[in-house]
Amino acid sequence: MTVNQIQDEIINEFSLLDGDMEMTVFYIMELGQKLPVMNDASKTEDNIVKGCQSKVWLTASLNDGTIFFSGDSNTAITKGLVSLLIRIFNGQSPETILHADLYFMKKIGMERFIGTQRSNGFASMIKQMKLYALAFKTQCTAKE
Repeated sequence: MTVNQIQDEIINEFSLLDGDMEMTVFYIMELGQKLPVMNDASKTEDNIVKGCQSKVWLTASLNDGTIFFSGDSNTAITKGLVSLLIRIFNGQSPETILHADLYFMKKIGMERFIGTQRSNGFASMIKQMKLYALAFKTQCTAKE
């Protein structure tokens, strides 16, 4: 699936919640619970996303030209937010991630239920994922 197809799928899922704040927050936490467990060895200082109030760990690996992310957080809501980004970006090329236009946040009204601090942290998560993509793209270009 493309980045936009996945975003549209997420928008559709959230539209079923009909803007109910409590159900939306609960759903985000539920998404975090479904995130594959990150091994403790990856939860190092080097893998912490800077700019997040909660602790957020993020790693990435390149496999056959596509990037796969692993992530975790020490708070349920933030873990759910990480899971949304991983869902969108997993299995995409570095180029796709770098040029992705993330519009799902605005469409689901995310700013209403995550607040300013989490919004800044969410932006930091996106930035970190794009930095991984840039590093892998540079690495691939250097090999050519």
